[in-house]
Amino acid sequence: MTQLQTRYFSLAALFAFTVFTISAEAQEDWPRFRGASGSGISSSSAPTQWGPEKNIQWKTALPGAGASSPVVVSDKVFLTCYSGYGESRENVGNKEDLKRHVVCIDRTTGKELWSKTIAGTANEDDFSGIGVTAHGYASHTPVCDGESLFVFLGKSGVIAYDLDGKELWKKSVGDGSDSRKWGSASSPIVHDGLLIVPALAESRAVYALDKKTGEQVWVCESDALDNTWATPMIVNVDDRRSDIVIGVPDELWAINSENGKLKWAASGIGDTGFYTSAVESDGMIYASIGGRSGGGSIAIRSGGTKDVTDSHVAWNGRTMASFASPVVYNGHMFVIGRGGVVSVVDIETGKEVGKSRMQSSDSSRPKSSGGGGRFGSPDYGSPVIAGDKVYYTKGNGETFVFNADAECKQIAANKLTDDAEIFPGTPAISNGQLLIRSNKYLYCIGE
Repeated sequence: MTQLQTRYFSLAALFAFTVFTISAEAQEDWPRFRGASGSGISSSSAPTQWGPEKNIQWKTALPGAGASSPVVVSDKVFLTCYSGYGESRENVGNKEDLKRHVVCIDRTTGKELWSKTIAGTANEDDFSGIGVTAHGYASHTPVCDGESLFVFLGKSGVIAYDLDGKELWKKSVGDGSDSRKWGSASSPIVHDGLLIVPALAESRAVYALDKKTGEQVWVCESDALDNTWATPMIVNVDDRRSDIVIGVPDELWAINSENGKLKWAASGIGDTGFYTSAVESDGMIYASIGGRSGGGSIAIRSGGTKDVTDSHVAWNGRTMASFASPVVYNGHMFVIGRGGVVSVVDIETGKEVGKSRMQSSDSSRPKSSGGGGRFGSPDYGSPVIAGDKVYYTKGNGETFVFNADAECKQIAANKLTDDAEIFPGTPAISNGQLLIRSNKYLYCIGE
């Protein structure tokens, strides 16, 4: 081979490797609440520092507020919003004017590709109290299987669209309310041809719908599903068994994914409501909650039947989350608690091995400004991980970045805007970009 041929071959190989690498990175989707499996972990890295004039690739105005999180599939970003009623405490408006919106945005340019508007119902919850006033009427994160987009809009029902915005089917899953009138918030997931819809406030039920037709395959109904705002997750026990795990007051449940029957239950993490979602890692299920009457953390081995409290609970701990679901990474569980505290729990023992307090980047704000929001607060986001870093976005728009290790040292605190915006969602991470929504804009952060 001549020197020229060798050089050409080397350049061609480098080009092919570069194209392959870019393509592989571009294929990372974030198709549901907290990513592909609900773990909150991205395979890519992301910027650790940004500001109003730094590393914001684009921002796009939204048709309304919402506490749902964006999802990303290929070159499209999807999210939900609401308008017309309950947009602020100062200007509540009329309930009959409530509208919900589904928006599709081009991930590269930030251009809106399409949007849909769906009317509210006559039985919507009043914009009052400490729940609905904090998160509003678009709190369910959509889910996308790469072919269809599925949105759960509370009393407005479940709607399936193709990725160009054509409606495929629509299904009602009830129009009731939770007993506290805090509003509906749990997000749907897709599993094995089924759309799993946690209609917990609307009908005290978890539905399995055929994702192609919207027809009901099974339903799990129980009064114990009241006062639950968790998003379910899938735990693959073996090649033949998959459980749908969800928290309910005082317990965790596993529902048989084939027929909707209760497979097992475990107690030991008691409170009168369940506000966070569980996570799974290497066959272990982890959860952390904190509430008005109790809380704590728990680790449960997957599998089992009936009451598995004695047989499958590996440990109980005292670490309590706020509204943020925990994230498990490299042997540690990171828990966002009250007062802006991030606790690090050893997943083998349940013992706290580290703790860090969020330090605001703005000297005019309280020194401990993160993660402590509770009832009536917009701090509804959950931590996510990219590039060995923990990211947590607070309701005031600050995103705190920590090293994902036992020390959990804070390395940055970033603001997107100096304007008065509310940021109640969880960031989506895909292809090195962070997508964060407020009540006014969707922001794309990238280097």
